Amino acid sequence: METKSTYQFVPSFRTAYGTGWKVMTDNFLRLFLVVIILAVLVTPMSFFNVDYKLDKMDFDHFPFDPEHLFRYGAFGVAAAFMGLMGLLYYFLLMPVFKYGGKMMFVQAVRQKEPDFDMLISGFRKNYLNIVLANLLVTALVGIGIICLIIPGIIIGCRLAFTAYLVMDRGLDPIQAAEESWKLTRGHGWRIFLMGFVAFFIYIAGFICLFIGVLVSDMWVKSSFATLYHSALIEKGLYQVEAAPAPEV
Repeated sequence: METKSTYQFVPSFRTAYGTGWKVMTDNFLRLFLVVIILAVLVTPMSFFNVDYKLDKMDFDHFPFDPEHLFRYGAFGVAAAFMGLMGLLYYFLLMPVFKYGGKMMFVQAVRQKEPDFDMLISGFRKNYLNIVLANLLVTALVGIGIICLIIPGIIIGCRLAFTAYLVMDRGLDPIQAAEESWKLTRGHGWRIFLMGFVAFFIYIAGFICLFIGVLVSDMWVKSSFATLYHSALIEKGLYQVEAAPAPEV
């Protein structure tokens, strides 16, 4: 029978990335498929990023031909409609897939088989909490970024576990944000460092083209899921199951 690696759960930079690597290799095919699915689900956003350029309009000759007025008016309405659809997709659909994907990585960290149903489970239960939590974190980080960037980075680091808590413990947006703030106390710089290093991991993945980016994404997601699980254990919020005694 195949035995998975023994994972260490210490909320540290080195352990998070080390254990994250083991989690990735032990569940490579399933997690590889997860990041592919998430990448595909993000693709529709490109269809809403339509750039209607009006620089070819002939402003030297007035009045405009009525046909031109209707044409550019239609372009404007279409651009507004596509922009609205993009916002709705970004705030009402993408969070469900994104949060579900995060929980699949947590399952892998806990040496449970990642369940693909988790990607859409948010539509059946906890949907409102997922959407509101994503909106809350986005708004708080955005406000922080406007306030000289650094507050936004701090808020982003301290709310890094919000998505996990909504999915894992079924908390509402406020409870999840408050619990994330508590869990990340003392780990803010560690999360920032992990995010900073993740940037270079993704760069290395880009150098290795498409496959490299997916592997980089798997490693980073596994590492952050490991850090979250380690923080739960540190705070006594998750009991690690004892290994079965060997048969005599």
